[in-house]
Amino acid sequence: MTKLLNFFEFHAGMNYRIEVLSGVTVALALIPEAVAFALIAGLSPLTGLYAAFVVGLVASILGGRPSMISGATGAVAVVLAALAMSHGPEYVFAAVVMAGLLEIGAGLLRLGKVMRLVPHPVIFGFVNGLAIIIFTSQFEQFRSDSGAWLTGTELATFATLVLVAMTIIWQLPRFTRAVPASLVAILVVFALVMVFGIDTRTVGDITSIQGGLPPFHIPAVPISLDTLKIIFPYAAIVAAVGLIESLLTLNIIDEITETRGRSNKECIAQGSANVLSGLFSGMGGCAMLGQSLINISSGARARLSGIVAAVMLLVFIMFGAPLIERLPMAALTGVMIMVAVGTFEWASLKTFRRMPRSDIVVMVLVTLVTAVLHNLALAVVVGVIISALVFAWDNAVRIRARKHIDDNGWKHYEIYGPLFFGSTTTFAEKFDVGGDPEHVVIDFEESRVADMSAIDALNKITERYAKVGKKVHLRHLSDDCRALLANAAAIIEVNYYEDPSYKVVSDAV
Repeated sequence: MTKLLNFFEFHAGMNYRIEVLSGVTVALALIPEAVAFALIAGLSPLTGLYAAFVVGLVASILGGRPSMISGATGAVAVVLAALAMSHGPEYVFAAVVMAGLLEIGAGLLRLGKVMRLVPHPVIFGFVNGLAIIIFTSQFEQFRSDSGAWLTGTELATFATLVLVAMTIIWQLPRFTRAVPASLVAILVVFALVMVFGIDTRTVGDITSIQGGLPPFHIPAVPISLDTLKIIFPYAAIVAAVGLIESLLTLNIIDEITETRGRSNKECIAQGSANVLSGLFSGMGGCAMLGQSLINISSGARARLSGIVAAVMLLVFIMFGAPLIERLPMAALTGVMIMVAVGTFEWASLKTFRRMPRSDIVVMVLVTLVTAVLHNLALAVVVGVIISALVFAWDNAVRIRARKHIDDNGWKHYEIYGPLFFGSTTTFAEKFDVGGDPEHVVIDFEESRVADMSAIDALNKITERYAKVGKKVHLRHLSDDCRALLANAAAIIEVNYYEDPSYKVVSDAV
């Protein structure tokens, strides 16, 4: 029993009331988004709600980041929309199952650590772009069913209720944190609408959420190579998008809570959640930054809040639909606008004069790609590629060589800066083959031989010296550099190699 409680992180110091109330708040916020994302994908609203329940429950129980909320997301919906339109929901379910298997594979291969390669400016841009998406997506609530913008009394009423919800979320934490401010805002706006009979849009005006338990259903698709060719590209993109969004959300929650999640465990949990989602008529999903921030800002820190959110969502679907469908959309709109305000990294704006220009460009570009194209995976990949190219360029021009001649008449080139594909040209220009003495020492105490291009550069420089009857001595190579040279011996021959008797530099740091 103790082990079970430890697994769910139920302990004496946990605030069960906050965890439960936070979960209820998140469940209410999940409903309109799950419905909207299902409609974006061209699927029934219950498909999105079932996905929110299954993915949210499984990821909360098995995930590597307690208090992080998962569910149906817009990023996954956009990817699956074309598949749903061309082949129908059964192929969507099959693609979601395959995406889950790919995510499990990524976790087993420990690819979660790849997120360490995502630079901070990319994370800033991702978060800011997502905040803009959350904020701008609320504009649709200011439109009528015909698509026209609200006007007159209808607009004033809706806007006033939104402002009431936002004000409560903003001010209530200054007086008490006993109850999540978002939940209080929803309940107050709901009470105002009910007591005064205010005519405003409700959840039921969008769609009905009435349903039963998610039905177990093996996707009815032909088991053939042709089916695999259809669903695999979508599954791969869903898996990539899901893992990128989930692991970035995990990193952000880590920073906020000053704790550390387990990325590989999260990959396996997200994959398991999507496999079950596809088998229980769900559209799949991943971690949700907006709902996770609602949960964290409400004070939740354990798995219980996510479990409660998923269970309450199912309760609403099965038993509470008539009541939940009367919930004013203005209350949920106010909550999501405040989530957007809280999500945006305002501190990033203060760094414009302090950060390198390249980092600012990366941050702004990722923000724009995220906000304009709504493609989170593409935004992160673009940011990482640009950051990597900038890093390579900066290091390519930093390689230097200090030169001196010792008492024996040997000329020493003390290299500092990494020797890799980007710096080989500059490296080759450092040497005076014709004017150097018979013995030349290339000292790598402050440098590293990084790749095959670097080995080729060493081979070429030793060949140039060998042609004029001079010898090159490579010194202070670290263990990994020596191993790299040894592995490449069958392909490229470095003509002269020796190390002095003193200890070489180690890469153990």
